[in-house]
Amino acid sequence: MMAKKSEMLEWATRWQNALSQHELIGTGTTAGRLKTALGLSVEGLMSGPLGGDQQIGARIAEQRLDVLIFFWDPLLASAP
Repeated sequence: MMAKKSEMLEWATRWQNALSQHELIGTGTTAGRLKTALGLSVEGLMSGPLGGDQQIGARIAEQRLDVLIFFWDPLLASAP
């Protein structure tokens, strides 16, 4: 899991200027890492397994998200 967080931070660093032009949300650890590493404004939701994934799902269902970017590890049990 940590490998994907590092990969996500590398990607976000590369696209920091573009990301800064948008409202960002993320689950607990992800939002915190983006805020700390890049200084981006990120709305932090609950931790993914503790309800954050459902919070994101609700925003998708309510059409409150324009784009979802998801880094997944095919070797982990959770599938995209």
